[in-house]
Amino acid sequence: MHSFGHRANAVATFAVTILAAMCFAASFSDNFNTPTPTASVKILNINWFQKEANGNDEVSMTLNISADLSSLFTWNTKQVFVFVAAEYETSQNALNQVSLWDGIIPAKEHAKFLIHTTNKYRFIDQGSNLKGKEFNLTMHWHIMPKTGKMFADKIVMTGYRLPEQYR
Repeated sequence: MHSFGHRANAVATFAVTILAAMCFAASFSDNFNTPTPTASVKILNINWFQKEANGNDEVSMTLNISADLSSLFTWNTKQVFVFVAAEYETSQNALNQVSLWDGIIPAKEHAKFLIHTTNKYRFIDQGSNLKGKEFNLTMHWHIMPKTGKMFADKIVMTGYRLPEQYR
């Protein structure tokens, strides 16, 4: 006859197997979600555009960030990390990416938002590469699931240009 230890081990093994199967099903079901997020970032004002004492360019701007990311949430979504980055090219780098703002969206109820803010992080370029520079504002997001792999995507907004002169 089996002892209590053998029976407890059999029940625990069965429970872990069922839990693993449920986690796999939850993760697999995310592949059928086709999100349709929308986002818009407008530059309301360039507060200052200056050359620092060490020779680097720095920009401060006021942004209007609006987004509807509710379609990113499924029953397997724990939270969504979102950030807005300025992206531009220089002669030394094909892609320069500077994070301007970020946030964590903990639930679908918070996924529609309109934020009026200055850039949370400093927009600095090493050197004098920002005068008259064209750049894109890109909203990136990382979907952090309860189980399974993390998904990431972005929306690119083009057509922004910095001033020709320092202010």
